Amino acid sequence: MTALVLALLAGALVGLALGALGAGGSILTVPALIYLLGFTPAAAATGSLVIVIVTSVTALVAHARAGAVRWRAGLLFAAAGLLPAAVAGVLAARLPAALLTLMFAALAALAAVRMLRRRTPQQAATVSTGRAATAGAALGAVTGFLGVGGGFLAVPALVTVLAVPMRAAVGTSLLVIVANALVALAARAQSAVQLDWALVMPFLATAVLGAWDGRRLAAKVSPAALQRAFGTVLLTIALAMGVGVVR
Repeated sequence: MTALVLALLAGALVGLALGALGAGGSILTVPALIYLLGFTPAAAATGSLVIVIVTSVTALVAHARAGAVRWRAGLLFAAAGLLPAAVAGVLAARLPAALLTLMFAALAALAAVRMLRRRTPQQAATVSTGRAATAGAALGAVTGFLGVGGGFLAVPALVTVLAVPMRAAVGTSLLVIVANALVALAARAQSAVQLDWALVMPFLATAVLGAWDGRRLAAKVSPAALQRAFGTVLLTIALAMGVGVVR
């Protein structure tokens, strides 16, 4: 019963993060599945992808209904990152887990600092295809190495590289998350990982509900405050991961 309650609470938190911030699904889901619910790292990664895909699609629909998705920018990001993500995923298997974790923490900290120091940009008149493709490819490579959906880097990239407003960046990043997570899940389809669906499904259910609440929360908070909140959460996670590896 305790595990079920933890699954429900963790799912709600993940849903709120994805709905309000357009990121944080994998960063929160994987540790929750491992440390709260006792999943192995491999099972946690696979279970996280299932949860993040369904929850991100739910949040994407909510943001799209509110007109807060830049489809062209999101599709360019997603398309440009798929091949680099696949190649990087193969290379990542040859690197030590501790090194990958430190890389993850360092990049998350860098993205957080940029978000905290930068003012919320004005809406760009057009989206540069070249810049979107370059940023998307780089994001895909990083995502492949680190095994996450990529929203925690997609949001800062959309804001700082393409000058997409924060609210639109939150919604648009969900496209990138779904695309990257689908590729990663397909790559794991041949593995023999067994999931505890009795815990995954309650986790997923509250995550989906939380995503709708997160979207409503995002609509009530100013873009500047949302950007600061995202940067603060990201920096906290980065520091916690770095300390964990050093210990």
